[in-house]
Amino acid sequence: MSFLTLLESHHLSIYQWCAIILAAFILGFSKSGIKGIGIIIILILAFVFGEKSSTGVLLPMLIAADIIAVNYYNRHTQWHYIKKLLPSMVIGVLVGVWVGDFISEITFKRVMAVIIISSIGIMWYFEKLKSTKVPKSRWFSSTAGFLAGFTTMIGNLAGPISNIYFLAIRLPKNEFIGTAAWLFFIINVFKLPFHYFVWKTVTIESLALNLSLVPAIAVGFFFGAALVKKISNINYRRFILVVTIIGGVLMLFR
Repeated sequence: MSFLTLLESHHLSIYQWCAIILAAFILGFSKSGIKGIGIIIILILAFVFGEKSSTGVLLPMLIAADIIAVNYYNRHTQWHYIKKLLPSMVIGVLVGVWVGDFISEITFKRVMAVIIISSIGIMWYFEKLKSTKVPKSRWFSSTAGFLAGFTTMIGNLAGPISNIYFLAIRLPKNEFIGTAAWLFFIINVFKLPFHYFVWKTVTIESLALNLSLVPAIAVGFFFGAALVKKISNINYRRFILVVTIIGGVLMLFR
């Protein structure tokens, strides 16, 4: 199938295709460990497909990127943190499925932005104090898991929440990336049937579109992975803090 035929089959202009390919590249880049830039992908796809439809277009792209990431960072995965977060994340997803058609998306995103910015502010304060205390309570992990599950179902916005959790427990760079990769691969696969059968935002046509974007995702991932190797653990923490709060501000005012 030629590129022009592919364009016509999905009823997209060449400008829309350029935007989608850019989003796929950024997605791969972010899954390599360059966290906090997911909001850019969401903005691009929402512009092309609309708010809710874009969540179904993005989900299989996320799964494709997750597959690359779990293979690349598998040896660094900390499974006990996944076991802590996963049950409450599943509950969060199920609640998100239920309220997804009723909640005001603008209100939801602004509330989440305030939570994210406030949480980052608190973490920044403790960074300045050089505190090494790691939160271990089940309440903390359950709350983070529920919010991550709920936000990932409503608008694929769990990244900032998971960033805050993994920063708070002070996971080193590679363990941070590897653990997050497996966690989101599992939860994204869990979300897929709800998007296909309940919300109907994933279709055979959208899956064909996703398949055509896998090369751009892969290029973005390996480009990002080469960059991550050059970032020290302490600079990685600072980078995640900065980009997460920028993402929260963008979410608040978009």
